[in-house]
Amino acid sequence: MTMNIDRRQLMAMGTFGLGALGMPASAALIGAKGFTHGIASGEPSQQSVLLWTRYVGSGNVKLTAEISGNPEFAGTVIAGEVEALADRDHIAKITVQGLDPNHWYFYRFIAPDGSKSAIGRTRTLPEGPTRKFTVGVVGCSNLPFGYFNAYAHAAQNRELDLMVHTGDYLYEYPVGTYPSKEQMLAGRMIQPSHEMVQLADYRLRYAAYRSDPDLQRIHQVLPMIAMWDDHEFANDAYIDGAENHDSSEGDWETRKRVAERVYREWMPVSDMEYGSPRWSEYQIGDLATIFMTESRIGARNEPVDLAAALKGQQDIQKALETFRDDVWQDSAREMIGSEQQSWLASAMQESKASGTKWQVWSQQCVMGELKLPQEAINWVAGDAPAFAKQRLAVGAMAARIGLPINFDSWDGYPQARERALSIAQQADADLIVLSGDSHNAWAFDLATDDGAAGVEFGGHSVTSPGIESYLTGANPDVAAKALTETNSQLQWTDTAHRGYMTVTLTPEKAVSTWHFLDTIRTKSIALTGSKSRTVLRGTNRIQG
Repeated sequence: MTMNIDRRQLMAMGTFGLGALGMPASAALIGAKGFTHGIASGEPSQQSVLLWTRYVGSGNVKLTAEISGNPEFAGTVIAGEVEALADRDHIAKITVQGLDPNHWYFYRFIAPDGSKSAIGRTRTLPEGPTRKFTVGVVGCSNLPFGYFNAYAHAAQNRELDLMVHTGDYLYEYPVGTYPSKEQMLAGRMIQPSHEMVQLADYRLRYAAYRSDPDLQRIHQVLPMIAMWDDHEFANDAYIDGAENHDSSEGDWETRKRVAERVYREWMPVSDMEYGSPRWSEYQIGDLATIFMTESRIGARNEPVDLAAALKGQQDIQKALETFRDDVWQDSAREMIGSEQQSWLASAMQESKASGTKWQVWSQQCVMGELKLPQEAINWVAGDAPAFAKQRLAVGAMAARIGLPINFDSWDGYPQARERALSIAQQADADLIVLSGDSHNAWAFDLATDDGAAGVEFGGHSVTSPGIESYLTGANPDVAAKALTETNSQLQWTDTAHRGYMTVTLTPEKAVSTWHFLDTIRTKSIALTGSKSRTVLRGTNRIQG
């Protein structure tokens, strides 16, 4: 059964061991000892959950992990030993087995000297008939752009059972590049000051981010399942390169290995040998199966480059048509790859055959079709540079012949998208796609040439600026209206706010709610509003 958590228990958990949560980044990065970055949990099943902490001592340090049904750790306590390994950046992880399904637990780590970590709260997944389950969805958290108020609000949302992180947990850039020095919020400093490329760089950047008290808090109170996007590696990453990687930064394969290693060190995810299958699934009783896939470094081909195709061309219209037919529509181009696609097809069919109500696919990039409205050429400010106006003019021309806005999303891989959505149709799935990456909020009806395939709920960012920051001459409401009128799959969008998404699943319907934070420039959990969209099971279409 589900354990009820009363206010006394929450207060006990929330006030125990918060010294780490209040630690400024500078104190947590260099020279700190003991429990330096809080605790976290992830990858829950019906009988197990992974627990995480970081403890800096002299060399390897053996810790005791405890998990209990109450924050006082009275009565039955399951304990285990785990080492914080110096060559793993002092990270300790343990998967605790033998837990009860659909149960809230409290956990902590104890050092040899008797010092204790903060107390964390986690839960196991339900088993059998399940009436309700709510998932929080977050992504795209760039620390210098502002405060992680979305994490802070989500941490206080008592409706949530699980967090899903769709990627861009952090960003690789040097100080002064995205955001610029003028855009940076005072006090939101990252380390190292240069781009993260080497092992020590990636580790220090995670340490800087994980020193944020709101990020620590969301990990402390809820289990998380997560997958990277591109910035955990480098911008616009793909299988054998990235837009933000060149030969002066070394071998790309080496950088990929380093980035994945550090991600697995610092995140509450399983350790595994490099190159092992990176996909997974989570069963939410008979209510839903959540499929987690990887679409950046395992199989994705390099995004097509429209600017390169048009460079030096006299007949732009003809060049666009050739690009559309010969390059963009190339059926050989992959997003998730054939091996992962085969796994997804089998897993989705098994989920549906078992009687599971919803098939939820969490992945990184927007899947719905999105073209630029013709009126977008008027959306730049009058004093905008000439290249910005030219890009919008070319984008509007491209849209007239069916080309999308963003070739780094699934829109850049139309045949791969068709194959992926056909999987859901063949399984007769009730498909909900969760996505991130774009920094804005989206609700799409997804379809192939054979008809409806599912719906997509695209999450907006924690702090990273969205499309509205580039279209400075357009009112966000005007832009949203034009986008929905131009794109038949798009049922709703918000191009103005930061925040997070919640998806509440019941046997009859799924409701996605986008929560809009009032600001990210000061610490506040005040909301400026929210918006919900619903899909009824069996329809594969958003209502209203």
